Amino acid sequence: MSDSEKILEYIQKNSHWEKELTLLRSIFQKTELKEEVKWGIPAYTLNGSLVAGLGAFKNHYAIWFHQGVFLKDAQKQLFNAQDGKTKAMRQWKFTSEDSIDSKLIMAYILEAIVNAKAGKKIKPQAKKEIEIPSLLKEAFKKNQQLANQYSKLSLGKQREYSEHIVSAKREATQISRLEKCIPLILEGKGLYDKYKNC
Repeated sequence: MSDSEKILEYIQKNSHWEKELTLLRSIFQKTELKEEVKWGIPAYTLNGSLVAGLGAFKNHYAIWFHQGVFLKDAQKQLFNAQDGKTKAMRQWKFTSEDSIDSKLIMAYILEAIVNAKAGKKIKPQAKKEIEIPSLLKEAFKKNQQLANQYSKLSLGKQREYSEHIVSAKREATQISRLEKCIPLILEGKGLYDKYKNC
């Protein structure tokens, strides 16, 4: 299946935003950006670098600008979806009450292209090593399958579990969190997987 077919499928799957996503896609298609699929969603790249993407959710749809921090955003449309985590990415969120201003969106996209050509980019910092909580280490000693499943998870998912457990102030809460995490780890799931498509 081609990227174009995958994007059509993605739009049809999110049929409650089909008209809006189709319009946003048509705006992107008027630019020099290459349309691709990254992480299962429509993405727009320039010389292999991510510039923007489209996303559909239950109650809103959005444009992601991967280096949106460099956009002037005179109309104050952009926000950081994950304060404290996301350094460069900015989101432009739409709900059913919002209209799509094609000219304004195109202006933002063109500025993002200019910035990409100029090499404006915040590079991700090297991830610090994951500190596994002692409670989790003890659980690994008692359950080899748990240790194996944890090691198969992505570093991001490992970090989520470790931080979730260790961030509890009381030991009783840490134990309770660990008990809730064990079945998810054994299933190979991330702590926040169930929220990923909200």
